[in-house]
Amino acid sequence: MGIAALIAWVVTALGGFYLLGTWIAKGGKGGKGGTGGRAVSRLPVPVLFGHFLLAAAGLVVWIVYLLTDRDVLAWVAFGLLVPVALLGFTMLARWLPVRRTATGPAVPPERHFPVPVVVLHGLLAVATVVLVLLTALGVAGD
Repeated sequence: MGIAALIAWVVTALGGFYLLGTWIAKGGKGGKGGTGGRAVSRLPVPVLFGHFLLAAAGLVVWIVYLLTDRDVLAWVAFGLLVPVALLGFTMLARWLPVRRTATGPAVPPERHFPVPVVVLHGLLAVATVVLVLLTALGVAGD
């Protein structure tokens, strides 16, 4: 189950990288105003990058756990996923109104997120959290 969690985590991260790249490419740089006719992002830079950095740190801890089989590392990885999930839900809650209403030439950069990528990222993130928790609990081995 630990390997399944790793695969889910990596695929989730790939989706997250795509979303982050889209956000940056469309002007989400955290400036004080819209640039190039774009509206200001509704995704706070500290939330977005906190989500990214904690998820990346958790993934590294998870890989070390898989290599060393030290149970405490599984719990540390799960502990890192809790704020990652909370930050992810925060961004989802701020993205939904933008997705529904933002139109015209000046739209926030996150308006350009492909809905299927957002949905897949979220579903795989939930699967990752569940698989990591089940592994940490020792419910099933690899």
